[in-house]
Amino acid sequence: MNGSKGYRAPDASEKSVESLPILSLTTVQKMLPLVQRILGDYLASQRSVLHLQPEEASLDRGKSSLTWPERQRRYEIKEKLATAEATMNAIVEELDTLGVVLLDGELGRVGFPTMVNNRRAYFSWRHGEDGLHAWHFADDETFRPIPAAWLKEIAVGGKV
Repeated sequence: MNGSKGYRAPDASEKSVESLPILSLTTVQKMLPLVQRILGDYLASQRSVLHLQPEEASLDRGKSSLTWPERQRRYEIKEKLATAEATMNAIVEELDTLGVVLLDGELGRVGFPTMVNNRRAYFSWRHGEDGLHAWHFADDETFRPIPAAWLKEIAVGGKV
């Protein structure tokens, strides 16, 4: 816990690109409701951390002169922070198990690995978006809209 103040997810490129699954748009659309809930839990824990950190810092600065109730509060905050951080780590592992990459924890953006033109890419979704609308190559952060033809192909196949 101590010293960790930023909660940006590790860059997706740090993972072995070859080890990531290749998910179809159909699969991603089916996974999205679950991932939305999981990411909501991640962001709730993150908000707890961000809310508690200033109080922790304040209590840490004066820890040698704290009254007993203030010391209790300091211990309580440290415990809550440790729990929230453990929850965030567990959620990142859960997403990883699903084959989903947390691209930006602060923004609540995840990537669903796929292939586009024989290049690794991600279908990208950010918490609060009403659906899946963007994709980008794994080595490029330029978000592109999902082409209507890709969506139409799924609809015609009756898979959505």
